[in-house]
Amino acid sequence: MQFSLWLALAGAGALISFTPGAGAINTMSNSLNAGFRRSIWGILGQQAALMVHVLIVALGVGVLVASSPLAFNVIRYAGAAYLVYLGIRQFLSKPTVAQEQAAALRNEPAWSIFRRGFWVNLLNPKAIVFFLAFTPQFIRPDLPLFTQYAVLTATIVVIDILVMWFFFAAAARSFQRFTNTEQGQMVLSRVFGVLFVGVGILLALIH
Repeated sequence: MQFSLWLALAGAGALISFTPGAGAINTMSNSLNAGFRRSIWGILGQQAALMVHVLIVALGVGVLVASSPLAFNVIRYAGAAYLVYLGIRQFLSKPTVAQEQAAALRNEPAWSIFRRGFWVNLLNPKAIVFFLAFTPQFIRPDLPLFTQYAVLTATIVVIDILVMWFFFAAAARSFQRFTNTEQGQMVLSRVFGVLFVGVGILLALIH
């Protein structure tokens, strides 16, 4: 891949990552609940799903999903339902004493955080359709495809990790003081719950 083309890819990848969405909300929620360092597990889960999306597009399955209304809608509504479920669970969560909250949430298994991030990103068929439109702009069919897809995936993944961890997860730390009181915890739970539900509804309604 030519350096100028890679720079364009990096710029587009950064723009995509900075666009708020379910992944950003999930990252901020994890940072608040599990801590800045442990939020990386959710981010890694999101990247695993991203790699699955790129693989699907590379194998041509993305064309099937994009051209099949039934397949697209099944995945779209499943993803929307999962986000709404996360939002309702977050909204209805009860505030706890700061010490108890820290012990419970910060001890959540890394695999649980990873799995949640994975499903948040995977159950988003629009990502498949997006990569279906996005990927060809940076792939030359006359050159080895594996190397090009590897460079594209690595670039997008590294940029997204940096943006999610050092921007969204770090930004959530400014809200950390709210978690020290029951009222603050309740406000944050309601806010993130509404955001999750809102993203889920948008995912279901926007075509």
